[in-house]
Amino acid sequence: MKIASIVTIKKELQHLPKEDLLGLCLRLGKFKKENKALLTYLLFEAHDEDGYVSSVKSTLDELFEGMNTDSYFYMKKTIRKILRQIRTYSRYSSKKSTEIELLLYFCERLNELHPSIHRNRTLNNLYERQIISIKKKITGLHEDLQYDYSMQLNDLKSF
Repeated sequence: MKIASIVTIKKELQHLPKEDLLGLCLRLGKFKKENKALLTYLLFEAHDEDGYVSSVKSTLDELFEGMNTDSYFYMKKTIRKILRQIRTYSRYSSKKSTEIELLLYFCERLNELHPSIHRNRTLNNLYERQIISIKKKITGLHEDLQYDYSMQLNDLKSF
């Protein structure tokens, strides 16, 4: 089966009646958890981006609280899992500021962990890569937002 392009799919969807579109959306939501999560974001949370960010932060808090800090091995596994979820959540939102806020919060929480991630080379490198990534993403924003996020980033660097 050859998969159609987005342009072709868009043209075809424009010709369908409302009931068929509804059925297609519901069927799409049944097949993958990510599709259902994206539909949930678009329907219920896209209009309130601040509420979405705070709900994602509370989810991240739960993951950080449940982290096994007995060894760096388990910490690495959980931290990578959290980072994957941040990427997924930020992909749903089309706003760059959402991704930056989530990554800044992630780095803040990493600094608060005990034992310190800065004693482990792998975790410290992961942290540094996120800082570099945030810097790159900040450059694409409006000047006012750039200043605000740069100030938060400088606070992170002081750790």
